[in-house]
Amino acid sequence: MPFAMTAWTPETRATEQKCIAPYYFKDREISGFRGSHWLSGSCVQDYGSVTLMPVTGAIKVAPEDRASFFRHQTETMNPAYYSVLLDRYHERVEMTGAVRSGMLRIHVPSGAVPSILVEPNARSGEGFVEIYPERREIVGYNPVHRLYQGSGQTAGFSGYFVARFQQPFQKYGTWCGKEIHEGTDQQRNGCKQLGAYATFAATRRPLLVKIGTSFTSLDEAARNLGAEEPGWDFNSVQQKTEAAWKERLNRIEIEGATPEQRRIFYSAFYHASLAPRITSDADGTYNGFAQQGRLQRVSSGSYYDDFSLWDTFRAVHPLLTIIDPGREQEMVQSLVLKGEQGGFLPIFPLWNSYTSEMVGDHADAVIADAYAKGLTGFDVARAYSLMLQNATVTPPRDRYVLGYGRRALQSYLRFGYIPLEDKVVDAFHPGEQVSRTLEYAYDDSLVAMMAERLGKPGDAAMLEKRAQNWRNVIDPSSGFARGRHEDGSWILPFNPALPASYITEGLPWQYTFFVPQNVPGLIDAVGGRDKFIAKLDGLFARGLYDQGNEPSHQIAYLYDYAGGRAKTQQHVRAIVTTEYHDGPDGLPGNDDAGQMSAWYMFSAMGFYPVSPGTPSYAIGTPLFSRVTIHLSNGKDFVIVSTHQGPRNFYIQAQWLNGVRMPGFQLSQGDITKSGTLRFDMGPKPKLQ
Repeated sequence: MPFAMTAWTPETRATEQKCIAPYYFKDREISGFRGSHWLSGSCVQDYGSVTLMPVTGAIKVAPEDRASFFRHQTETMNPAYYSVLLDRYHERVEMTGAVRSGMLRIHVPSGAVPSILVEPNARSGEGFVEIYPERREIVGYNPVHRLYQGSGQTAGFSGYFVARFQQPFQKYGTWCGKEIHEGTDQQRNGCKQLGAYATFAATRRPLLVKIGTSFTSLDEAARNLGAEEPGWDFNSVQQKTEAAWKERLNRIEIEGATPEQRRIFYSAFYHASLAPRITSDADGTYNGFAQQGRLQRVSSGSYYDDFSLWDTFRAVHPLLTIIDPGREQEMVQSLVLKGEQGGFLPIFPLWNSYTSEMVGDHADAVIADAYAKGLTGFDVARAYSLMLQNATVTPPRDRYVLGYGRRALQSYLRFGYIPLEDKVVDAFHPGEQVSRTLEYAYDDSLVAMMAERLGKPGDAAMLEKRAQNWRNVIDPSSGFARGRHEDGSWILPFNPALPASYITEGLPWQYTFFVPQNVPGLIDAVGGRDKFIAKLDGLFARGLYDQGNEPSHQIAYLYDYAGGRAKTQQHVRAIVTTEYHDGPDGLPGNDDAGQMSAWYMFSAMGFYPVSPGTPSYAIGTPLFSRVTIHLSNGKDFVIVSTHQGPRNFYIQAQWLNGVRMPGFQLSQGDITKSGTLRFDMGPKPKLQ
């Protein structure tokens, strides 16, 4: 299901190690079918997962021993369904899922004796399984550990599962390492790997197993299963999930696309609908944030976790404000609840814990973006107080080292930038002082806007002054973002086209353009429009633009602000048509919880949120002849592009609801009030 607690995937890599996803297209063996919590398209680790593997004949439990060859020609996949033929066992395995549960249907060769292995993918020495043959169940859990700041420490919860089988067990047992214990009904701790199995009588009927999952308890996993999959109708579960995906993907309809473009667009839509994930049970129960040690409950809606905020604040969350504002408000409220329960607003909350991964403080961006666009279905006052606290208070040392609060805030407040002498040691990414300064200045501008709207002029003035700190790391002599020492001197030697320790996952040349809250001010700071455009031109000409990572994502749209709309249109069309494809390697970089895909969706529709937290979008160039966005209020926003084509990507004229439209910006209100945006396209530049 969209934003599901648990995703169901074939497993070609039997590990929860960091940066290794469960499934790789190039692999040729499947070792199981996993209920996964992998953060889509990210370099993280799976957690709390469980793997089931159907086999026939002698039982082999190690992943490398039980694995079967498979061929991609036998795979069928869509957002609600997967099937594959396991060559080794001559079994066809089908898989579908709901929000917190999944179901497998296994077609076993005639006369073969089938078994199903169930393995919590726990760390060595951890985990638990228990067999209840009279209930036809195997249950267990897989303890979750933190990553980034606090890496390896307990996250305070486990991934719980209840696997329920339709057929009675003929035999059963457990394993510890590779040692199999037939007839035993429990295995816990102390094993390098552990699991349980059930063997069934040979049958012509498919084997059915359904699995409920939870992050709170075995009882809740069973209740989630009962709530979502009360019967044994595989087709019904699949159809319900298919209906949910069809409803979601039909919220945006495109016309005039090639078959490849349709596949890219709707694959992107799918990818942008996976995270953050629902982590509350069917009854609203969830674990209090940051090892609080208490169960909490949302009175309505869902509680969400796994916010890859440095990535998704840019396009995923702005997209949700348009197509799914109700869910976006639940996500914002989930961030507020984390701040209340943990004491500080989290910067990059994963595994229901603080991580302080990446730089910036972009819960601010998500909250401010929702509020600026009229979404108030969350505790606005509490959200603002938490934003202000993050911007002004450094947590006590014992909490700071575990990821609470902004990194290097004291240096930022003292100098107006983070100097190179502050190595930012208590961070997963040490250093990166200039990127942090630029991103904190952006965040401060958003908190200032919130303060102004909430009638707090003193806070607004203080924060708006701090929001100018970006100027302190733009070297006026070169016009580039540059490392700076405590005494105010600039780092030497300096080459803006080379990676630098004070820049996050990019180059000084790229990060020079991260002032989305004040692009006109940046244009002035680097010497005016001509020099600004020359800097943009130089970046593209030298091949320094990198669509595969987020620091570049707003750059092509910045020509708009300097009177160079034709160049925005030229570069956006080139990126959309050359960097994205419909094959297994069809993305230019890590999808990062849907950000890479959401960028494509916006850009293909013809506009992009350059500065989330403000209710406006920069116009690029539409890829399709017609886009219809079905809004949650029952209205439609339609984008029509006449004469659009591979060569006709320059906008000749634009109209909003029949009225000639000036400028290059589209507002949230223009979209949500419904209406029609029309572009007349041509082969030569026209608008500036």
